[in-house]
Amino acid sequence: MAPAAMRTAASSLSGVKPVPFWLDDPERPDALPALTGDEHTDLLVVGGGYSGLWTALIAKERDPDRDVVLIEGHEVGWAASGRNGGFCAASLTHGLANGVERWPDEIAKLEELGERNLDAIEAAVARYGIDCEFERTGEIDVATEPHQLQELREWHEEIVKLGITGVDFLDRDALRAEVDSPTFLGGLWDRRGVAMLHPAKLAWGLKRACRELGVRIYEHTRGLELARSGEGMAVRTPYGRVFARRVALGTNIFPSLVKRVRPYTVPVYDYALMTEPLTPAQLESIGWKGRQGLGDSANQFHYFRLSADNRILWGGYDAIYPYGGKLNADLDQRPETFLKLAEQFFTCFPQLSGVRFSHAWGGAIDTCSRFTAFFGTAHQGRVAYAAGYTGLGVGSTRFGADVMLDLLSGEETERTRLEMVRSKPMPFPPEPFAWAGIEITRRSLAHADDNGGRRNLWLKTMDKLGLGFDS
Repeated sequence: MAPAAMRTAASSLSGVKPVPFWLDDPERPDALPALTGDEHTDLLVVGGGYSGLWTALIAKERDPDRDVVLIEGHEVGWAASGRNGGFCAASLTHGLANGVERWPDEIAKLEELGERNLDAIEAAVARYGIDCEFERTGEIDVATEPHQLQELREWHEEIVKLGITGVDFLDRDALRAEVDSPTFLGGLWDRRGVAMLHPAKLAWGLKRACRELGVRIYEHTRGLELARSGEGMAVRTPYGRVFARRVALGTNIFPSLVKRVRPYTVPVYDYALMTEPLTPAQLESIGWKGRQGLGDSANQFHYFRLSADNRILWGGYDAIYPYGGKLNADLDQRPETFLKLAEQFFTCFPQLSGVRFSHAWGGAIDTCSRFTAFFGTAHQGRVAYAAGYTGLGVGSTRFGADVMLDLLSGEETERTRLEMVRSKPMPFPPEPFAWAGIEITRRSLAHADDNGGRRNLWLKTMDKLGLGFDS
């Protein structure tokens, strides 16, 4: 980083608050009391992020008489569900390319289910009056290097051959007419497949909707141990127990109560900055009247979007895996990454020189080796789980909730027949092999970005094995 660029980046961070912007909101609801004593219920949902909230809500929608309890170890929406970029995608497969590579025979059905899932989220937001700033503006994948532009052109040709509509190729001038950056060479605009939203307000709205339907929610109530109890299950908590006929686990990156599931995910820390609100003149200098979400096409990519009050969220690039895979709140703040992100922001938008960042934060994503969620049951079908969303869980967690409820019902559905649902990713190896493999992959991806996208032998081998590491 040049000294002048470093000074500009550092200056932009001088007043930054080290907290997630979405959670720093006066409308944040008060936490509900913790569980004390014993509870009995038909369905226990463990986890108060999107995965658990959608599961509880849909369970009551399917059967209003079903008794449902949800427990959350901290506060609803506090973890990944309140820290993400607010990109709510239709894709269930971490993007179409990943789905085509892994499940080519199912991709048409997976795309259809994904579109229906996003439509259902939009309908639920309206039905329950959830004011989460939902905008179905789409997303543009941006090329900032010549090899990325060629890859996007070729991929658009494949999309057309697959019969998928609503995705347009934009050349340099067309893209810069939408959002103006001197680094943009072209892009692919998925016009309907992604919505922008306020992630924490979505979680808080789902919490309210669940309670209105009769779900009993206990916050600051961590599930400590899962065990059989008669014909059902029992989950021990710090001050009590919950006895349930069925249990749905939506704990994602936090250690699963089904221990054999734990090797399938690792935590990856992702980071983001939020600017102060742009002035009308600053907004005019970059255009962005369509308010689309954007992401560049590098391996170490950035994602960025406008908030409702015209701030720019700028996140991504670094994906940090802690040795041993242990969660650590100290990793939520990483000044060296924030400085790097700020410098890259001003490279992308030099016309915004002088803009300052108001918030800087990080958080852990549950990554699996195939980039997209996996599912299963335990204890003879009494327990279901979903995990491994790898950063695209804002939308697909609702699909995962449907899958968990299908599995707990024991009935075959169009979802449970999917190979994606019936198969598992490859688990990560134990340490020190996990850390070494992830670190080699990270460095190889960075090297590919600096060398025209050319992948070395390590990455080519990982590609053949269907393995990866991503945020």
